[in-house]
Amino acid sequence: MIKKILEEALNTQISNEIYSSNLYLSMAAFYHELNLNGFANWMRIQAQEEMTHALKLFDYLLDRGARPILGRIEAPPHSWDNPLGGFIATLEHERSITEQINKLADLSIKEGDHATLAVLQWFIQEQVEEEATASEIVDRLRLAKDSPGGLFILDSEMRQRKLEGQGV
Repeated sequence: MIKKILEEALNTQISNEIYSSNLYLSMAAFYHELNLNGFANWMRIQAQEEMTHALKLFDYLLDRGARPILGRIEAPPHSWDNPLGGFIATLEHERSITEQINKLADLSIKEGDHATLAVLQWFIQEQVEEEATASEIVDRLRLAKDSPGGLFILDSEMRQRKLEGQGV
């Protein structure tokens, strides 16, 4: 059985992950409106990954005999100043998620819950990847700013992203 304080904190994180999914779906719509369908694809895949993260925590709580309780999910923003602005927001958001996961890990250590800490180690590693990827895209968008067609080359590359386990 998991301690109540961790159960509540993980339930909050489930809601945070669902918010992340909604945020990236909103960004997918934004990029689609700009006819940057590669960026829209990237964000749609990101939204699916975030929902997978929420379900991973959901199932973990069930495995520990706890009840997942979904909290209120705020509506995400729906527009950004430009394509770069969307990815700057993505990087900032991923950094905030990293902070949330780190606080959960700290709480797991404080509460002596090694099983929860083990699950959170996966999320910690995932966040390293999430931040690195978003940071790289921000850097590449900044470089493309002064390069005619650079945005469209990046858009074409983003179109290639597939959900893990779906295609090569």
